[in-house]
Amino acid sequence: MKINQILKSKGLKPRSYKKKGKATLIETNEGKFIYKEGKLNPQILNYLKARSFDYIPFFLNNQNDSYQLENYIEPLDIPDDQKILDLIKLTALLHSKTTHYKEIDLDYYEQIYEDLNNNLNYLYLYYTDIITMIETKVYMSPHEQLLARNISKIYDTIDQNKQRLDKWHVQIKEKRKERRVVLHNNLKLDHFLQSKTPYLISWDKTKIASPVFDLYKLYQNHALDFDFEPLIDEYEKIYPLKKDEKELLFILISLPDLINIQASEYKNCREISQMIDKIYKTENLISPKKSKD
Repeated sequence: MKINQILKSKGLKPRSYKKKGKATLIETNEGKFIYKEGKLNPQILNYLKARSFDYIPFFLNNQNDSYQLENYIEPLDIPDDQKILDLIKLTALLHSKTTHYKEIDLDYYEQIYEDLNNNLNYLYLYYTDIITMIETKVYMSPHEQLLARNISKIYDTIDQNKQRLDKWHVQIKEKRKERRVVLHNNLKLDHFLQSKTPYLISWDKTKIASPVFDLYKLYQNHALDFDFEPLIDEYEKIYPLKKDEKELLFILISLPDLINIQASEYKNCREISQMIDKIYKTENLISPKKSKD
């Protein structure tokens, strides 16, 4: 169904359209609305309302529609440092209001362990293949030199993660229940709006799982933009992580990123530099001297 037909079915008369990333801002006779392709999960949205989590847009579409039509929220212009702090607090509130426990079988954590272990093995082989090829060259490009100088740090990170993963595996071997929450599942600054009240937008990827994965996604999106130690502290003032949850979070965020070698030497150097910066920053965040456990 075309946007015009959708608006007509809602009794709305469009006056103007403006693209905003993947969404469209529409000004109508009844005010401004945001249109976006993608189906929402009505069960989760209804659950949020039942749990009095009211910090989401008002959606005009029906539960089976393959699009999203919501009221436009005019955001306040606030500094990013304040915005990320408000976002982490709202995330903690979301998790607090939607917490429940689910019985799990013996294979559940074993599968997570095997997947992460396989991921670490793949990372080791991936970087071994790259560095082996680089070392055959008489003259290295700038990005190859940068990677060669830091390859030992990448290997150390993989090894430390393997040790951490094994310790986590011992912790959860006898665990039969998992704490679960509603995940926004795509946390970033662009999906948080501060108006008269705060709002989380873009709910098309929401699901129910461990709270760890929202924090992991937020870290992936903004690891180099902010100091995450005080952010995690603020989150835990509202919603303390359990020991095994925090360990799993630390394992996930310290996985080295896969670099994507491109034709642009500048982009290659930038990507490798950011990966190395993230490794050091994450190491500092999760170092034993800073652990509160």
